[in-house]
Amino acid sequence: MKRLLILNGNYTQIPAIKKAKEMGHYLITCDYLEDNPGHQYADEYYNISYADKEGVLELARSLNIDGIVCFGTDAAATTVAYVAEQLGLEYNPYESVEIVTNKEYFRAFLKENGFCVPKAKGYSSLEEALLDFHHFKKPVMVKPVDSSGSRGVSMISTVDQLEEKVEEALSFSKVNRFIIEESINRKGYQIGGDGFSVNGKLVFRCFSNCHFPALNTKPVNPFVPVAASWPSSHPEQIQVKVHEEIQRLLNLLDMKTGVYNFDIQVDENDNVYILDMGVRNGGNLIPNVIKYATGIDLFEYTVKAALNEDCTNLSMVKPEGFWSSYAINSMNEGMFKGIEIDPDFAKAHIIEFDLLVNEGQWVHALTGSNYKIGTMILRFPTMEEMLEKLENMDRYVRVVVE
Repeated sequence: MKRLLILNGNYTQIPAIKKAKEMGHYLITCDYLEDNPGHQYADEYYNISYADKEGVLELARSLNIDGIVCFGTDAAATTVAYVAEQLGLEYNPYESVEIVTNKEYFRAFLKENGFCVPKAKGYSSLEEALLDFHHFKKPVMVKPVDSSGSRGVSMISTVDQLEEKVEEALSFSKVNRFIIEESINRKGYQIGGDGFSVNGKLVFRCFSNCHFPALNTKPVNPFVPVAASWPSSHPEQIQVKVHEEIQRLLNLLDMKTGVYNFDIQVDENDNVYILDMGVRNGGNLIPNVIKYATGIDLFEYTVKAALNEDCTNLSMVKPEGFWSSYAINSMNEGMFKGIEIDPDFAKAHIIEFDLLVNEGQWVHALTGSNYKIGTMILRFPTMEEMLEKLENMDRYVRVVVE
């Protein structure tokens, strides 16, 4: 029985934790939240923040672990890489993981290596940003360099908006830095989804369409994804081009065997922009839907990779059917009273449904992915019906708050 240390134990990680347990391993979970529900499925739990690299390393040494892993959490990925490197465990290089988990470092790396990348620069203060603001083509994005879940991300067009958005971005940055970058004239849906490399080769990827709220839906953050849908609506030649750019990136970063989550845009000239590449499984039920669509269990392969087990039997499988994950969210904060779902929609499309809050609980508008109220996995008969309904979900699902 191998000993696997899992960083974090929130509800989104429960399927992965259950899978590791099903595979017969001894599980140890570790984070600073004792009431995270994933801990109940572990053999041991330790109250140490996954951001505390030295603390986790000391724990890992004392437990004589065989592997360390995180699922769906960017903030834990660098700790996993650091501990693995210190203990001589198989994992991606720590320096490479640091690059891809910091937007400022990642943009610079992409630019240095000839990838398409929007003009971007990092700052620590409003005063620094004000000096450069006129050099950027508007509108621009303001982002914390190290946040996930789209927390602290905004788009602005005028300098008078900058102070408020810089303060917001810095409030979500552990290293007190943010970037300003020019926006991309995107063609089609943003590409998301997960992939997996074996000995540095991208052997599997399942691209999705990313769905966002309308830009004018304040106070909801329009850059928080509310749904993903499969298969990607981009033509095959574009998906192949994206695959090739990801492979080039993996080669340059000297990546090994493991899972990745993507956020990629294609512009009007078919240029590929890799906005983010997480060295972990996607959140919002992405691996769960990929298993429905392809039969491939990326949780299982992620566990195998962490324990240096053979993953060479993994290969490309195209998705069958039309699938979606959907994050139920509130347009306003208030006291949660319930969810109204069109019964015909529910009967025709809902495969899984999970409510994350209780009646009478205070809920927030969707300003970050951590504020979702529930989740659904949906199935549709056609691509056209899927995309139309996902873009008009307010007709079928309504959150009631007072």
